[in-house]
Amino acid sequence: MSNRIVRINELVQRELSAYLRKRYQSEAAAITIASVEIAPDLKTGKVFVSILGSEDAVAGRMAWLRRQARELRREVGRHVVMKWTPLLDYVLDDTSVRATRVMQILYEIEQREKAGGNPPSSATPPDDSTLRSE
Repeated sequence: MSNRIVRINELVQRELSAYLRKRYQSEAAAITIASVEIAPDLKTGKVFVSILGSEDAVAGRMAWLRRQARELRREVGRHVVMKWTPLLDYVLDDTSVRATRVMQILYEIEQREKAGGNPPSSATPPDDSTLRSE
C-alpha cells in the first residue's frame, strides 16, 4: 500500500471520528472507527467500526450508522480534498471480541497448568524420528 493511500486512510478515519463525536455525541458514544481502507482508485472504501454493547445494541448502532452513510460521505467530501469522494461501506470490526476470547483461553490454560490439572491430549505431537525420511 502506498504512503498516499495510508495517509488518506488515516485522514478519512480522523474526519469520520471527529464528525461523529461533534454531531452525534450520544448516538456515537459506543462507536469507534477502528480503521479505514480506501481502494487505490479512491472510489470505494471500507470503514471498520467497533461497537460496545450487547448484540442487539451493536445491530442497532450498525443500522443507524448505515442510515447516516450519505451524510458522513458528504462530510468527508467537504473536509478531505480528493478527486472523488469514496463510497464508504461500514463493516463491523470484531477484532477486539476475538482478542478477548483468545486472552480468555490463554488465561484458562494458565490456570489449569498452575493447578496441575493439565489433561492429556488425545493426539501426541510427532517426535523427530517420525519426521525424518528413511
